[in-house]
Amino acid sequence: MRTSFDIDSSKWPEFWQAAVRLLEQSVVSSQLQVWVHPMKVVSFEKAGERFRVVFAAANDFSVGWVRDHYLGEIRSALEQVMGSPCEVILTVSDDADSVPPPYEPPVEAPRAPVQLPSPHGSVAHANHGGGPGSGVVLTTGFRAPFEPALDNRYFFESFIVGASNQFAHASAVAVAEQPARQYNPLFLYSHPGLGKTHLLHAIGNHVLAKNPSARVAYLSAERFVNELIDSLQHNRMPQFRAKYRDSYDLLLIDDIQFIAGKQKTEEEFFHTFNALHSSKRQIVVTSDRPPKEIQGLEERVRTRFEWGLVADISPPEIETRIAILKAKAERDDIYLPDDVATFLSTYIKTNVCELEGVLIRLQAQASLTGAEISLEMAKHELKNTVPDEGSSYTIEAIQSAVAKHFHLKIPDFKSTTRARVVALPRQIAMYLIRKYTGLGFKEIGHYFGGKDHTTILHACNKIEKNLETDPAIRESVEAIQNQL
Repeated sequence: MRTSFDIDSSKWPEFWQAAVRLLEQSVVSSQLQVWVHPMKVVSFEKAGERFRVVFAAANDFSVGWVRDHYLGEIRSALEQVMGSPCEVILTVSDDADSVPPPYEPPVEAPRAPVQLPSPHGSVAHANHGGGPGSGVVLTTGFRAPFEPALDNRYFFESFIVGASNQFAHASAVAVAEQPARQYNPLFLYSHPGLGKTHLLHAIGNHVLAKNPSARVAYLSAERFVNELIDSLQHNRMPQFRAKYRDSYDLLLIDDIQFIAGKQKTEEEFFHTFNALHSSKRQIVVTSDRPPKEIQGLEERVRTRFEWGLVADISPPEIETRIAILKAKAERDDIYLPDDVATFLSTYIKTNVCELEGVLIRLQAQASLTGAEISLEMAKHELKNTVPDEGSSYTIEAIQSAVAKHFHLKIPDFKSTTRARVVALPRQIAMYLIRKYTGLGFKEIGHYFGGKDHTTILHACNKIEKNLETDPAIRESVEAIQNQL
């Protein structure tokens, strides 16, 4: 929910600081330092119902880079804290701070092999050509062309542990303490905004803290795909393969589901995986769903993911959500009353990033209006999210509403029949319970005759997708929501 404010230019420093806090959730801090912070504001004004902000950078190259990579996120952050549409204009100014070109590594001599524990407990030196029993096989002398790109905000110490993420957290810590010794690969999955990327960065940061000479690569699956395409276009596949198969002790890839259906990418990743795994080097990937639920993924890649440990992160319970909010407030020096923390945590259940984003918006409002964060302010921010007084979103109420709409009985949902007349309403009930109660998949399965959590996940994903393509399902869901 956006709220408009009368903002004068003298408020710009506070306003921009709030926008930067939002940007920090999606842009690596080192990139903000290099590209965004050096820009200067030429003008900041309100034009009708819109705000117009003009930024100046050092040169045309910097303007083009920011426009291509960060303009959308800058605009979105500004609009969220101002509560109004915003036009962002980039220009060149000789007075702007100098912005360096993209990082290009110096030419270095081959690095000495890194010493890591062998699977037998002794220290093994890297050597090229070893097998599963040869300890750690590392480089052919090829130097990785980019730094780890790890976010220094994400450590295990700043990760709030609760029942919903305890297993995933423990697995990540075990991998970081002893890479490739127990869980290789480690496959973390959850819906967006629940902390899997935090754990991915924390693993890398922990490994580097223990062994600064360890070679760690963090990247998104999209980047892996784009680098592969670029290597194919410019006939650099040997360099691409040497980079990912021979150059790293730890490979961290975010959103691995992005490679599904891309035949050449899956093939290269398959061979990269084999090379790293056979030489006892750690692989950690994240996804928004478990391996068996990734549509279009080759079976041979799917089975590799299941070789190690698959750990899920469920939406946090309310106590954990409150703890996350308070930790965020303390870290950013934000005054957050207990009743506001409880209120926000009650109605934002399935996305930690959204929870933190609301806190940042409240802080922006408080800063720009000179008021303290209050329960009234929080209710106004979430007025489109909070149900009307008297609304009942209990599991029993949702099941009853779905059963009534489809002329079924609640026990039908707990049966094992797969007939469409029961299966589809059952999936809709699962989807609505997930949406309105925020319960984990395992907990929801308990109310449907002990269904497996993967069954609940599949149902939720299916209905969510069908809402966009099937008018009949959309009408049924809307009718049931009106009943509630």
